[in-house]
Amino acid sequence: AEVAANADAHQARFDLALGLNAGNEREKAVDHLIEIIRRDRTWNEDGARKQLLQFFEAWGPMDPAAIRGRRKLSTLLFA
Repeated sequence: AEVAANADAHQARFDLALGLNAGNEREKAVDHLIEIIRRDRTWNEDGARKQLLQFFEAWGPMDPAAIRGRRKLSTLLFA
């Protein structure tokens, strides 16, 4: 609810992403972390990007959510 009320509630969005990952909703978790990076790359010392990379490592390189997430991250950072 907090994220819906305030799109810049980065800590709430980050916590939501962790919860979604724990519930095996990987793509939604990726989307929320990407949104934090899009809005404020430096938030929490680049914490959203670092967490995303930890997810990718834990999921493995062939996981569909990791592949999709890496594409989205690359597009955001290098486009």
